[in-house]
Amino acid sequence: MKFNMKEWVRDCIDAEVKKPMPILSFPGVQLTGHTVDEMVRSGHLQAECMKAIADRFDTMAAFSLMDLSVEAEAFGSPVHYSGDEVPTVTDALIHDEDEAEALQVPEVGAGRTGECVKGIAEAVELIQDRPVLAGIIGPFSLAGRLLDMTEIMILSYEDPELVETVLEKATKFLIKYAEAFKMAGANGIAIAEPAAGLLSPGLIQEFSTPYVKKIRESLEDEEFLVLYHNCGSVIPLMDSLKEIGALAYSIGNAVDIENVLKAFPQNCIVTGNIDPAGTLRNGTPEKVYDETKAILERCAAYSNFVIGSGCDIPPMTPLENIQAMFDAVSDFYRSK
Repeated sequence: MKFNMKEWVRDCIDAEVKKPMPILSFPGVQLTGHTVDEMVRSGHLQAECMKAIADRFDTMAAFSLMDLSVEAEAFGSPVHYSGDEVPTVTDALIHDEDEAEALQVPEVGAGRTGECVKGIAEAVELIQDRPVLAGIIGPFSLAGRLLDMTEIMILSYEDPELVETVLEKATKFLIKYAEAFKMAGANGIAIAEPAAGLLSPGLIQEFSTPYVKKIRESLEDEEFLVLYHNCGSVIPLMDSLKEIGALAYSIGNAVDIENVLKAFPQNCIVTGNIDPAGTLRNGTPEKVYDETKAILERCAAYSNFVIGSGCDIPPMTPLENIQAMFDAVSDFYRSK
């Protein structure tokens, strides 16, 4: 279903009662009965999982799987699969300038990208009461998987031209991939750029923000939103993040989200930042409830704040813990 996403953002900000917007999809395997391994390989199962989550939890938006190995695998990176865990890239693909220059930009459909696009096409038919956002990795985070994260941090100082070569190719592919999601009916994309949270203010300006901004400017329009997610220590990077110009930002639990809200303009959504691992995955319903209420009590006064998770919620997170987050939100707004 089509939405005017700029109006949707304004309506979210103006709403007195705001639904949660967690990055929530993988725990749907507990509802569908499939393994993570089965789901990441099948667009149909991904759509079923998203629909199961949408039926169970009244979220502000439906997120696709935040699987940050997909794009690197399309380039040729080796990936480790697991029954109950999200796939991970296991080794660097590029080791020197020659390999960077020879790197071919894949077509959409390589690896599992075709299945992911298929999943979004099915999901938008199944979920029509809220926007559907497709997940993609950010350009620096993709380059880090292709080069190895430790190596790219060193190369950013010692061989920036090599890093930029990889970034240009990564960005070119990500634009094509996001365009495929747009054509499939997605209402927007969530760009996960966690590796950029490791950069200094100067380096993020050189190696991440311009490339993310290029993706946003290539895709965003009235009916297509770009949400930026970074779960790193973003407080020193705020000026650079604002320069991206996104209408929605998802912030991780590494920082006090109130400090982000103080710095950001109120015409863009800021969502976060319940701890997805320590609280949602490994905590108790009582801990989830209390942390959710505490964040809301401090941050709900900011009209552009929407409660959510600090990052992608792990697959085996107890559903009663997720429900406790929603219960806390309902109780908070009911008591206002």
